[in-house]
Amino acid sequence: MKRFLVAGRTDFVRRPWFGPLLALLSLYALFSFISPQTFLGATNLLTMARQTVVVAICSLGMTYVIMLGGIDLSVGSAVALTTVVVARALQAHAPPLAVIVLGLTVGGLTGLINGTLVTALGITPFIVTLGTMSLLRGAAKGLSDEQKIDADPRGIDAWMSMPEHGLLPPGVWIALFAAIVAGVALSSTVFGRHVVAVGSNEQTARLCGVPVARVRILVYTLAGVLAGLAGVLEFATLTVGDPTDSIGLELEVIAAVVIGGASLSGGQGSIVGALVGALLMTEIKTGCTHVGLPNWVQEIFTGAIIVIAVALDRVRKKPG
Repeated sequence: MKRFLVAGRTDFVRRPWFGPLLALLSLYALFSFISPQTFLGATNLLTMARQTVVVAICSLGMTYVIMLGGIDLSVGSAVALTTVVVARALQAHAPPLAVIVLGLTVGGLTGLINGTLVTALGITPFIVTLGTMSLLRGAAKGLSDEQKIDADPRGIDAWMSMPEHGLLPPGVWIALFAAIVAGVALSSTVFGRHVVAVGSNEQTARLCGVPVARVRILVYTLAGVLAGLAGVLEFATLTVGDPTDSIGLELEVIAAVVIGGASLSGGQGSIVGALVGALLMTEIKTGCTHVGLPNWVQEIFTGAIIVIAVALDRVRKKPG
C-alpha cells in the first residue's frame, strides 16, 4: 500500500503540468503578499477566471493542433472575425441562438480552410496559418468597414457578466465543460488516439491505417469551432464587434499550451496543462496590474514566458 501511494505521488509530480501548477500557486502567493488589499480575494479570482475564458477555450483547440504536430497562427484573427460577424448578425435582428450558431460556424469554416489547405497543398501549417491570419483579419476589417460595430447583445452579454452571490459567469462554466469534453475525447476515443499517433509519427500512423488527412482536417476544424466559441464569448465581454481585437492572442494561446506540457514536435499534450498555462498567463497580467507595473513590463513578461515555454519544450525532448 505504501509503495502504491509513493508511486502515485511520483507519477503526479512527473506530470508535465505539475511545474506550471507550482508556478501558478507560487505567483498567486507572491502577488497576494505584495498586494493583499486588491489581489487577494474572491472578487479577483472571479475576475481572473472571467479573463481567462477566451485564451482557455482557444488553448483547447490549439492543444489538439500542436499534438498533431501543427500550429495555428490564425486563431486571434478568427476570434476577431467572429465578433464582427456576431455584431453584424445582431444588427440585422437575427435571433440570439442563430447568432451563436453562426459564430461557431464561422469559426469552424476558418478551421476547415486551414486544415484543407495544409492537407491538400502539403504546405507547412506555419505558412498556411500565417497567410490565413492576414486573410481573416482583412475580412474582419472589410466586413466592419474598418471600425468597431456596436450592437445590442440581446442577452448574450449575460454569458460573461459577473454574477451575483459570488458564482462563476456562465462563460467560465462553458469553458470548463468544453475542457472536460476535449479531455475525454483526447484520452478515451479513437479520434484522440489517432491525433496522438499522427503527431508522434505520421508515417507509422499511416501504415497502421490511420486516416491522416481526415484527422488533420477534423483537428483544424475543431480548433476553428472552439475559436468561434471564444469569439462569441469575446463579443459577450466587449459587446462590440472589433476587427482589431485579439491581436497577439495566438502567441498567448501557443505559450499556454506549451507551458502546460505540449511538445511543438507533436504527440504530447494535456488539456489540464493548457488550462494551467492559460491561468498562469492571466495571473501574471493581473498581478502586474495590481502591483502597479506598466503595460510594457507586462509585455516583456509575456515575451519571456513564450521563450521559456519553448526552452522547456526543448529540455523535455532531450534524452535522459
